[in-house]
Amino acid sequence: MSSATTTAPADTSALTVQKVGGRIGAVISGVRLGGDLSPGTVAQIRTALLANKVVFFRGQDHLDEESHEAFGKLLGTPVAHPTVPSADGRYSLGIDSDHGGRANQWHTDVTFVPAYPAFSILRAIVIPPYGGNTLWANTATAYEGLPEPLRALADSLRAVHSNDYDYAALRPQAVPEALKQYKEVFTSTKFLTEHPVVRVHPETGERNLLLGNFVQRIAGLTGKDSRTLLDLFQSHIERPENTVRWQWQAGDVAIWDNRATQHYGVDDSDAHERKLRRVTIDGDVPVGVDGRSSTLISPEEVPDPSFGIASGASTAA
Repeated sequence: MSSATTTAPADTSALTVQKVGGRIGAVISGVRLGGDLSPGTVAQIRTALLANKVVFFRGQDHLDEESHEAFGKLLGTPVAHPTVPSADGRYSLGIDSDHGGRANQWHTDVTFVPAYPAFSILRAIVIPPYGGNTLWANTATAYEGLPEPLRALADSLRAVHSNDYDYAALRPQAVPEALKQYKEVFTSTKFLTEHPVVRVHPETGERNLLLGNFVQRIAGLTGKDSRTLLDLFQSHIERPENTVRWQWQAGDVAIWDNRATQHYGVDDSDAHERKLRRVTIDGDVPVGVDGRSSTLISPEEVPDPSFGIASGASTAA
């Protein structure tokens, strides 16, 4: 948004949007989240979300699993995680410190399936006395900041994403329970999906770098060449000016455009408990600059989750 603070139209006059970073992040005040918001308020939130990539709300302690889901439905169709069971038997995914909730790596949610979530809505329940912050990065400004030859190269590339990666190598200090959950739950179905490295955003028209921790390799390249390019493009995403860092308080809610961001949950709160709940909103299949869509390599189709529809079912043509 062009100004530091914007005020909503008359039907949402109490709602304000305050930027917290030059390229990403804003705090929205004056709204009580839930399933009963007016269309005007929802439109204002969506506009701020698309413009700022991630928006934050303080003091939403009234939300529970039901009202969290009800609010999510105002943004689209909730969808469960493809492999991990929810915390409530429906759409609320537990992001808990004792069950792999210390991500400690840059990623975009669930890019190992073709139609990964459009939006993620994360609600803080228990926050440690220190640490446990989350960072987000703007993948549109990262793309815009590339030198023209690198933008042209990125436009031409495709990458294979998978949920089956070397978890132990990335998290050598992980407790045995977390490693067991990764092997038995997170990779209970192993996915391979080929995405364009640059996707065209379906609502804003922006070009976004589509990378992150679930990328296995650049299609058509050797391991060394692939890793060199991935590290190069990823380094532009992680540049400090493209990021925002949020210090959680209990009752906070963060909503991010999962098609235009990566995020990183910092594992620096020692053994203190950290408990959050996430509801994701179904997304569409990405399309690259050349007009080619993402493709599922394996399995033959995305299986139905334990509850609800398979990812992408609500947005399929």
